[in-house]
Amino acid sequence: MIYGHKEAVVPVSLPKKEVENHLSHGAHVFDVSLDGKSEKVLVKEVQYDHLGIEVIHVDFARVSLDEKVEVSVPIELKGEPKEAEGGVLQQIISQLEVECLVTEIPDAIRVSVADMKLNDVLHIKDLQLPVGVTTKLDPELIIVTLKEVKEEEVAAAPVEAEAAEPEVIGKKKEEGEVAAEGAAPGAPAAPAAAEKK
Repeated sequence: MIYGHKEAVVPVSLPKKEVENHLSHGAHVFDVSLDGKSEKVLVKEVQYDHLGIEVIHVDFARVSLDEKVEVSVPIELKGEPKEAEGGVLQQIISQLEVECLVTEIPDAIRVSVADMKLNDVLHIKDLQLPVGVTTKLDPELIIVTLKEVKEEEVAAAPVEAEAAEPEVIGKKKEEGEVAAEGAAPGAPAAPAAAEKK
């Protein structure tokens, strides 16, 4: 579906494989031909099947080349920390909301983590965004951390030589006694029917 620029909402059908291929390569802007006229459209929302694999619906918004738009782009970590012995790299934010011209939308924001050391933290303010690309997110938000994993010593529980005797709750039934169904605990059993002579 295509909408925006105060024009009519237009339902469209596009080749599925082609759309999936463009989306998998991080495409945000498509050229769509409507009634012989080419339009630039921006991907606004993508709906996938219940497995999150196949694209079943895409919403596009009309855009012009000199228009600034807000889009979400993936953050890709590049390299491996050299001093990561005993540390775990954790990515806190995987998508970044950016604002830029339609023609300058990056396919991804790449962040080098090769120089990170144990207990280092990278914030949004540490990102080097492409020229013309900005973000309104808090610059102090954490993107990735490299934390040391401390091994916790698990103290072995002392093993008792003999298993403890289980505690018996209530009175032990005498041989030949049967609990009455529905009788309250401790209530006398119903008398047996008298034998006919």
